[in-house]
Order: sequence, then C-alpha cells, then structure tokens
Amino acid sequence: QVQLVESGGGLVQTGGSLRLSCAASGFTLDRYVIGWFRQAPGKGRAGVSCISNKDGSTSYVDSVKGRFTISRDNAKNTVYLQMNSLKPEDTAVYYCAMRATDLCGAYYILNEYRYWGQGTQVTVSS
Repeated sequence: QVQLVESGGGLVQTGGSLRLSCAASGFTLDRYVIGWFRQAPGKGRAGVSCISNKDGSTSYVDSVKGRFTISRDNAKNTVYLQMNSLKPEDTAVYYCAMRATDLCGAYYILNEYRYWGQGTQVTVSS
C-alpha cells in the first residue's frame, strides 16, 4: 500500500526554522518526483518545491528561494523540506506528493500527482 506521511510541523516564531519530513512506504521514493505543496487558510493548494528522481535537481517557488531546501535520504525513503527564516505568510498546511515522472518540470500542477500525504500544519507567529 502506497503511503506518504508528513511530520515536523508546528508553531514557530518569525525567523525560526522547521524541518518537515515526508516518509514513504509501499514504493521506493527515489524512483519518483516528490513535491511539497502548501495550503493557507482560505486559499488553494500551491506548489512549494520539488526534487527530481532522475538527477536530484530541485525547484522552488520564488517566495521560498534561499530559505527552503528540499532533500532526499534514500536509505530512509524520506524527503525533507528544511524551512529557515520563516515568515507569517508561510503559515499553511504542508503536503508532500508523488508523481511518476523523472524531472520536476511544471511541478506545481496538482493533478499530475498520484499520491498525497495527509498534511502537517505549520504556523508562524509574528
């Protein structure tokens, strides 16, 4: 059974850091593109970052470039999202998702992802 489980969310002050984890089971994570998305209150789900299985290349939405870093630990079958210099506008539920392609490309297209985790809440206080 394919499953993605996010963890690591929480409440942090502006400027703080969190590391989100996306643990996969039922499939080998490094064979797929993994994307991170977020959904703020009253807004739609939007792409944040992606890591390719083919060459390890990464993509980020402009608003998090230089602050967030996506990485993969194949031994643990887990993808991470290190979030630094957090801002109140980063407050959202964060989701990871799996897509059966080699490269990130247009990683922000939601309906190209086959499996999704349940999400983890990130709240940044001002």
